[in-house]
Amino acid sequence: MAAPEPGRCGYFVARKKRFCKMIPAPGKRFCGEHGQQEEENDRKRIPCPLDPKHTVYEDQLQKHLKKCNSREKPKPVYFVQDINAGLQDAAEIPEKQVPISSLSKEELQSLIIKLKKASNGLELRLEEQILSHQALQEALNDPKNGESAFKHLKQQASILGNMEKLHLLGPGRCFVEFGAGRGKLSHWVDVALQNVENVHFLLVERATTRFKVDGKHKGRDSIFERLQVDIQHLFLKKVPILEKKKLPVVGIGKHLCGAATGYLLLKNERR
Repeated sequence: MAAPEPGRCGYFVARKKRFCKMIPAPGKRFCGEHGQQEEENDRKRIPCPLDPKHTVYEDQLQKHLKKCNSREKPKPVYFVQDINAGLQDAAEIPEKQVPISSLSKEELQSLIIKLKKASNGLELRLEEQILSHQALQEALNDPKNGESAFKHLKQQASILGNMEKLHLLGPGRCFVEFGAGRGKLSHWVDVALQNVENVHFLLVERATTRFKVDGKHKGRDSIFERLQVDIQHLFLKKVPILEKKKLPVVGIGKHLCGAATGYLLLKNERR
């Protein structure tokens, strides 16, 4: 088993098959999250009641709750409850969703008939266009890339290539990355537009994100802003920079789930 990186936590995360990348306090071997692994540490850690994905010292729980990233925060001006949910009338709200695996054979057959009827007459001809972009060529040719990193770079290069083909890469516009995560897609768009003026980026992500690449944009002319909000409740017209600048919006995304894609398509239709 390889050793942890110098100055990093010594806890091996089995699920990720690597050591934790957090930085421990001076003189400590483990970070605060994995501090219970140290033999001399007899303080008890418990799951955070706001988000059980992380833990906290039991004797510091009240202090932690006041600053936890999962605590209830004041809603921003661009938060409008269910603005992109589609159904406004309570009478239109569908029955409770259930997994397909729980349906009987008769119910499943009925569902298939309904889907076929709904899709009748639709023209669904999708043309696959795998392109690339010069902005990622150096990264794509880096021999240090693993299989996963290379896969993501190819996907990002193809997205940029298609954007260029559609003349979406240019000055005086705002790129909104939905489901931004670490913000790597916006990063590469920024690299492709490094000599272009008046470019803004809005990175939409409902969860807090570690290891963001936002710091790589410091010193550039482009402006980056993160919006921590669910797409379901995002009213783009109320985002201050869009209200003030009135810039054309280019929506991009790489990690959207089906529900988020539905909210996004509905947003485009209604806005």
